[in-house]
Amino acid sequence: MTKRALKRMVREGAFDSAQFEDDGKVRRLPVDRGGWSPVNQHGHRDDDREQGYVKTIKPKSAGQAQLIEAIDSKNLVMALGPAGTGKTYLAIAKAVEALEAGKVGRIVLSRPAVEAGESIGYLPGDMEDKLAPYLRPLYDALSDRLSMKRVRALMAEGAIEIAPVGYMRGRTLNNAFVVIDEAQNCTYVQLKMLLTRLGWHSTMVVTGDPHQSDLLPGVSGLAEVADKFEPVDNIAVVRLADRDIVRHPLVAEMLGVLT
Repeated sequence: MTKRALKRMVREGAFDSAQFEDDGKVRRLPVDRGGWSPVNQHGHRDDDREQGYVKTIKPKSAGQAQLIEAIDSKNLVMALGPAGTGKTYLAIAKAVEALEAGKVGRIVLSRPAVEAGESIGYLPGDMEDKLAPYLRPLYDALSDRLSMKRVRALMAEGAIEIAPVGYMRGRTLNNAFVVIDEAQNCTYVQLKMLLTRLGWHSTMVVTGDPHQSDLLPGVSGLAEVADKFEPVDNIAVVRLADRDIVRHPLVAEMLGVLT
């Protein structure tokens, strides 16, 4: 049997005992389909399909279900929580869902261009090249819900726009689904500016972790803004916790120790 055939057999899970009659030394490689998965971790029905291939996103924790419900019912949602709780992914997934359903005319994704504790120095190229490292996580989340070819086509049409926070001043975002990511790296003044960009027939989701700000202590405005919005009925403030983390279980353990 050729190596290519053996690899195909392992990948597809096909097994035909007749293939091994001529050569007793060839053995089928073991295929481990078990291991940890976020679906099994939280006790939901087993479904091996990745969320990127599922049309309707499914919550994997009570906190995620609360966030999805808030996005569906409110025009302004603030999602606060530790890394790995799916804040950005769920927000972008709901944005794509709204665009595909024709509920909004465009998606606007924004993120502060703040270095995470290390200076990357001067970057060559035009503005898009310089900002690419900061905006890469948004492209990754988009490409998981849409093909990269489709993402490029929608960006060329203007249906998807990715911009740093500094380029949002003075705009009014009508008929749009707006996601402000890594909002813990925004000052109070920046957040006030961003939140007031909300226009007619638009939804805005602000995501961030107040405990992981790359700004100097006391400079981030996310926690203060969330506290002020908490009693406002028309604004949803969803606070995710360690139990909502859907990355590897060690992430929750590490955050519990490092906090």
